[in-house]
Amino acid sequence: MAQVSKTTIALVTGANKGIGRATAIKIADPNILKALARDHGYSVIVGSRQVAAGEAVASEIKAQGYQATSVQLDLSSDESITKAVKTIEEKYGRLDVLINNAAIYLDADIPKLPTRELFTRTLDINVTGTAVLTEALVPLLRKADGGPRLVFVSSGMASMATTTNKDLLWYNLDCASYDCSKVAMNMLALNYVRSLEDVRGRVFIASPGLVSTDMTKHASYGTTPEVGAAHIVALATAGEDAQNGTFSGKEGPIPW
Repeated sequence: MAQVSKTTIALVTGANKGIGRATAIKIADPNILKALARDHGYSVIVGSRQVAAGEAVASEIKAQGYQATSVQLDLSSDESITKAVKTIEEKYGRLDVLINNAAIYLDADIPKLPTRELFTRTLDINVTGTAVLTEALVPLLRKADGGPRLVFVSSGMASMATTTNKDLLWYNLDCASYDCSKVAMNMLALNYVRSLEDVRGRVFIASPGLVSTDMTKHASYGTTPEVGAAHIVALATAGEDAQNGTFSGKEGPIPW
């Protein structure tokens, strides 16, 4: 039987390293919530493809005095997604916050990967896997206290309006499959603005900015994962007055 808890339950996917790890740790800290007059910390579910890695992050959070568990979650596997959703349902009975952070970036391997394989693998995780997981969690999100909050972690490179802006740092990067996947994910997110409206669902699309992680091969111009996570955390903890269905970074709105 699911536990009845007044604590906000949040699942962060891809939370074993980089931005996801920083987000999971930050969102479990009650200090993050003081600005929104919260008097309790979030209970974080660390979603990770590798069991040991997820458990390590959950243990790190708990060692700081906050609440966390981990769940094995592979977005390329329907079986893994089904098991993860069942685990969350049996333990909590609902989900208040979903942060879709898990993603892959394979464009750096373009010389090694045929175009079809590059796009198929990228879209399978960044779009299809994210869609399968989110849809499977909808029944639990609909039971969220005060309405669910969903944060889809996107990228400034998904801005079609600025793609040809030569002043951008990533103008010369050949990231077509990644860019396309994030544009598609943005549209996926907007569909949940509509479908969760009846339960006061709030959906946000967040760009963490250029961050130095394994995905970006620790680019020297990138900020730390903690800086990248800050905007995601702000949206995940936003009050009901926050504008719904936005695409933004820490500097403000991003053109579609």
